[in-house]
Amino acid sequence: MQLDCETVWNDCLRVIKEDVADQSFNTWFKPISPLRCNNDVLTIQVPSQFFYEWLEEHYVHILKKAITSVMGPQAKLEYSVIVDKGNSGSSPLSVNLPNRSNPPKKQPYGSNGSKEEYVSPFQLKSVDSLYQESQLNPNYVFDTYIEGDCNRLARSAGFAVAQKPGVTSFNPLMLYGGVGLGKTHLVQAVGNEIKNSPGNRFVLYVSSEKFTNQFIDALKNNKIQEFQNYYMQVDVLIIDDVQFLAGKERTQEIFFHIFNHLHQAGKQIIMTSDCPPRDLKGLQERLLSRFKWGLTADLQQPDYETRVAIIQRKMQADGIYIPENVIEYLAYSVDTNVRELEGVLISLIAHASLNRVDIDLELAKQTLKNIVQDIDTEVSIDYIQKTVSEYFKVEVESLKDKIRKKEIVIARQVAMYFSKEYTNHSLKAIGYHFGGRDHSTVIHAVQSVNDMIDTNANFKSSVEELKKKLKMKAV
Repeated sequence: MQLDCETVWNDCLRVIKEDVADQSFNTWFKPISPLRCNNDVLTIQVPSQFFYEWLEEHYVHILKKAITSVMGPQAKLEYSVIVDKGNSGSSPLSVNLPNRSNPPKKQPYGSNGSKEEYVSPFQLKSVDSLYQESQLNPNYVFDTYIEGDCNRLARSAGFAVAQKPGVTSFNPLMLYGGVGLGKTHLVQAVGNEIKNSPGNRFVLYVSSEKFTNQFIDALKNNKIQEFQNYYMQVDVLIIDDVQFLAGKERTQEIFFHIFNHLHQAGKQIIMTSDCPPRDLKGLQERLLSRFKWGLTADLQQPDYETRVAIIQRKMQADGIYIPENVIEYLAYSVDTNVRELEGVLISLIAHASLNRVDIDLELAKQTLKNIVQDIDTEVSIDYIQKTVSEYFKVEVESLKDKIRKKEIVIARQVAMYFSKEYTNHSLKAIGYHFGGRDHSTVIHAVQSVNDMIDTNANFKSSVEELKKKLKMKAV
């Protein structure tokens, strides 16, 4: 049957958008064009071989879900990969490649065509069966988790738990930290290490949101006992983002009993949250006290050296070469969290692939302009340097050189002052943008400018004038 491929693909995109972040959606799905849809086969055109391989490695399950949702369980996906863009005298050359695995079959109906009766997902099963249902991402392992000062305690504790789950004093193990710092990666690495070790333990990873939804589903279908029995079989329970249990009294009640049973039975409990237990609000005091029984460890923003190591490991795993100066630029410029850093790398790779260009410093700068924004402003260090150099009538490059002329030193210090004032970059990152100077130079520059503002009326007037120019950019 011939279908309108545009309509089918647009319907698929709506499904995909529910599961993919906006940045990844714009990078990896918007450039795709539907070519044809015939006999339950949807053919989509992608810009390059790399693009095809990236989709198959990172988004194949999402694509499968989309086409089966839109076209049914028999649907298949085929790629048309452009290998030569052609020119005015020749058409683009493309090759067709299959989806590497068949889409999963949907089973919303029974064999007789009628809707199936509700089947509880918590029916007791054999340990061998449970062993396969850990909900872990196999890519999250210790080998791909970069250790640094920011996460050393958490990683060491996690590794100790992985070697002897339920035996160490780290039970429960509570890891906390901000968004994108690697909590989920680390706890799943612990889970995968245990699951792949001798002992045939049942390891289960679940988000607090999913735990709550499962509990509500069990309530509606009178399956509370099965729900509780299912979780009490677990050897290692990993529950992500426990802060979202706040205010859910009945869910907390059932979790309290499950927690007690597992802990008393010597089973391992691992949790994550966005803050330490003492700062969690809306949770029962008896739960909070149990969260404090074991070890609580935090994950902080990765330092420069750790960010460099993360980039190098990521590029090595993907078989992609990035020049050293680009790695340094990215590591200095993206100093918030690992997730944002990985997002920048994905976009950088995509831009290079789509435009068929090598990754260099200029491409990295252009990519960052579209992704990383300083808090509450759109003022970048590059813009500050340009504005200050124009005001003081010096070359931008002189701000990055080791020239010690008085007028250049003052302009450099003012630019550092505004970089500290108007951007979210660390002192070390600011120093990098000024010729690789260290953080103490930036501190000295800021202090010098403040001193001159207090003692020199003309200089203060100049700073105020520059401030107005930069504020106009930020509005």
